[in-house]
Amino acid sequence: MDSAATAVPASLEEAIVQARSATQAAIQAGIPRMMVELVYSELKGLPVAQQFYPALQDLGLTFKIYFPDAGSAALARRDWGNPDFVVRGIGELHSEMEPGDQAYLFVEPSSIEVNQVEEMCAQAGDAFVIMLNPKLEDVATIGIGYAGRQLRDRFLSTLEPVYYLRPLDGAVLLRAYPSPWQVWQDTETGYQLLAEVPQKPSGEALDRILSGETADSAAPGGGPTKGKRGGFLSELQGFIRALTQ
Repeated sequence: MDSAATAVPASLEEAIVQARSATQAAIQAGIPRMMVELVYSELKGLPVAQQFYPALQDLGLTFKIYFPDAGSAALARRDWGNPDFVVRGIGELHSEMEPGDQAYLFVEPSSIEVNQVEEMCAQAGDAFVIMLNPKLEDVATIGIGYAGRQLRDRFLSTLEPVYYLRPLDGAVLLRAYPSPWQVWQDTETGYQLLAEVPQKPSGEALDRILSGETADSAAPGGGPTKGKRGGFLSELQGFIRALTQ
């Protein structure tokens, strides 16, 4: 998946397809710890995870899926028809990691479980670990002081953001491994690729890009790359309603 082929998805379903492809590319490249984020407050983890986990099945991996609690895991098992892979709550009995496991998918782990998640990642050994829409860096829980910095340096910084999609006001911030981070602006004729940067841009950097104050622009060939008009931003609400009903 090169940067020229990456574009703003036309729907939430297409975004999840992109996320699966990016994750598979990262696994095949040997990246051990991954993060997949579709940043939208109303998004529910269970239906997104259901569309996402085939990424691991398609690679033929032996994997387990962990939810923040036993209740969420039981709901997933019920809704998914008691699948033949393990679905458990973090810290639940019988949730232990085993030598034959090749991948672990954590769905919406929160800062409340962050210490357990960090310990489980340490136990994962050579297995791949994917965090799907994690909420690990809650300032109210882990703090902004020394302990929070330690957590970021020791654990959160080891997670590679292989897929990231965040709708902004008239724009989209997108990263799909192995492409760089991209800033797309919604225009009357479609999405225009404004910039590609190697690291996640800060809020200040985003403001500069969107106001045209940066020279880091651009689409291969010198001209703007166009995406589908109104796709993701206009259809996201409908897909969320469909997934959460």
